[in-house]
Amino acid sequence: MVSQEFLELLNKAIARELQVSIQYMWQHVQWKGVKGFAVQEELKKIAVTEMKHTEAIAERLVYLGGKPTTKPEPIFAGETLREMIERDKLDEENALMLYKQIIQAANNERGITTAELFRKTLGEEEERHDFFKSLLEEL
Repeated sequence: MVSQEFLELLNKAIARELQVSIQYMWQHVQWKGVKGFAVQEELKKIAVTEMKHTEAIAERLVYLGGKPTTKPEPIFAGETLREMIERDKLDEENALMLYKQIIQAANNERGITTAELFRKTLGEEEERHDFFKSLLEEL
């Protein structure tokens, strides 16, 4: 049996994944021009990957006896490309902190499978953080 606090952490991760999947997809459709074109397709791919994270975390939460949230964290589309990418980088930094916390909590709860899921997800989020960080250096 896992703690309610642990289930709430997983729901926090789901809310975050819902947020960025919607956020990145809206950013994908709204940008045009040379700079927007350079990131447009990548944002679409990232949005789809984030939705897959949502699904995997929700499946794990249900398995553990929880109920997945349907409410995302606040979505930020941005007004300029720089503003958008700065926020995306920050959102990925927040994910890295949250997922490290979840891995530690999973280890404490003897949740080997959950810890492994978040280790894999953490690696993908680190790649995304690096992508946004690199983009900012070019803007």
